[in-house]
Amino acid sequence: MVSLTQIQEVPTKKTVLLVGPPGAGKSVFCEQAVLQSLAMDRPIIFVTTECSPSEAGKDLRERGLGEVEPGLLNFIDAYNETVGVSVSDKPNTVRADCANLSSIGIAISKLSERIGKKNVLLVFDSLTSPYLFNGSEVLRFMRLTLSKFAAEGNSVLVCIDEGCSKSEDLVTMMSLSSGVIKMDVEEGKRLLDVVKHPKVKPSRIEVPTTKFWEKKIYDVKFWDREMIRRVMKAEQVLGQFEVNLFWSNFAFWSSMFWDPKRFPTMTYEVWKEYGSLTREMIPLFSWHMKLLFKLFIPKNFSKVKDMKKLFSKFMIRHAKTRRDGIIEYLEDASKTDEHYIRVYENRECCGFENVGAAMASVYPPMFAGGCKGLEKTEREWNAIETKCVGLGDPYCEFKLVPGEIDELKDSLEKDSSVIERIHDRLMHRLMGFLLDEKPLVERPRLGSGYIMAHPDITLPAMAGERYQMALRMGGAKAGKQVGERLLEAGINEDEAVKRVLHLLEHCKVGKVTADETIRIKENCESIWTKVYTKKWEEPSCFFTTGFLNGFFCTVKSQHVIETKCIAMGAPYCEWEFR
Repeated sequence: MVSLTQIQEVPTKKTVLLVGPPGAGKSVFCEQAVLQSLAMDRPIIFVTTECSPSEAGKDLRERGLGEVEPGLLNFIDAYNETVGVSVSDKPNTVRADCANLSSIGIAISKLSERIGKKNVLLVFDSLTSPYLFNGSEVLRFMRLTLSKFAAEGNSVLVCIDEGCSKSEDLVTMMSLSSGVIKMDVEEGKRLLDVVKHPKVKPSRIEVPTTKFWEKKIYDVKFWDREMIRRVMKAEQVLGQFEVNLFWSNFAFWSSMFWDPKRFPTMTYEVWKEYGSLTREMIPLFSWHMKLLFKLFIPKNFSKVKDMKKLFSKFMIRHAKTRRDGIIEYLEDASKTDEHYIRVYENRECCGFENVGAAMASVYPPMFAGGCKGLEKTEREWNAIETKCVGLGDPYCEFKLVPGEIDELKDSLEKDSSVIERIHDRLMHRLMGFLLDEKPLVERPRLGSGYIMAHPDITLPAMAGERYQMALRMGGAKAGKQVGERLLEAGINEDEAVKRVLHLLEHCKVGKVTADETIRIKENCESIWTKVYTKKWEEPSCFFTTGFLNGFFCTVKSQHVIETKCIAMGAPYCEWEFR
């Protein structure tokens, strides 16, 4: 019977490709292969594109890595420089940029010469980010760099997320590899299908697994209660916390590339959790709001009359005041334990007419979580979007029920081609604004802004490091594309910078100033991290930093590093040029 240890051993002059969705265990497989090779004193070159070498090293130590002889374990850091994170130099690490395949090739050659012998295991975790930046150029990189490195008497173990590439490109990657292992997760176990391997016959292996993210995201003891009180009053102060709805959509869908299967599901779960905390927020409300809740919140939301009361007294007014959308509770269409809500000018969906997908990721889980949190019985509610502007409908509609919805999981997952189409729509509008001052997005009654009374951009980051990476990389790719398109349009470097900074001001990301550094006061990304997580100990502007770094690397050949952050207690967020 084939064992996991057998397939983790990559023979000399061979390349093995791991394919599977995020969370299938590809990185764990790579780490175990590294430990196995180090136990035999085999030199390692570990390329990290979605986390820092320090994080990879921490994972290896947690899996049992002890003291390593100098020169055996070497890293190529193709992550930190890509997303604009400052790190100190280390003797066993060479930096590269996953948006620049040549830089990775040069780093591999440099470390290979430093090691000075063959039978090196090159672990590449993973090709996903290089592919999302460079597309089919990755195939040439595999042929001329990775396959060549293996042919010189070494071994290569490389992984890529299934669904991130064109199907024909994945087929080519598989044909270039000596071994192919497909990985997946199903009902608490990881499945490894050995399609081909230099040492073993095609086979199937099952190993136990755990959840890809852990609740609980929020902990009320860390909330900045004074700031939340300000948010509660935001509806009374026109413009306070106002953000252009384009920016939050731009951040969300740019990040979606890195995890199209799980990112929407994770977003649904954490927004539902956020909504379920409504009862815990009541003590922060004004006295008259507390009284309204006490007098008008039913103990149970099964009946139509009780759900109508909840929406008419609270949901409809708050959504319109904050300019999230115009909500109607559909009394005639609803029945006991099956409720329908219609939303016009939904801030998540406007601008995506007929894009071919249901777009809402906040309202449905927020409604479901709110019902769970406010009901005395605390039933598990769920909601699904049944109509959407993105599907060609004139408005959005949600079905809200206690219990499971069979079709919910499939409705949340997005195909990479759909995400590409959505992102193209966003980039088209963005370039229209940057080049011709066309509106980013407008709604007939509610306009382009909304009161950002929830942590829209930072919420995914609170779910774990995987999603912080997605925000960083999504920002870096988006910034790179904006820079390239401005230069292609004949805009000079200084003018391109001026226009992008104007974009940030226009979107009300914060109050932006730029000279020797870039500063953003009241930054809409980090201010919410501070509100909900007082213990944050590092800069938290994941998307903004990635975006600025990708843009300035392209336009000015400069990296930007966030050195101060509101989430850490600074009065503003600041980025330095390197």
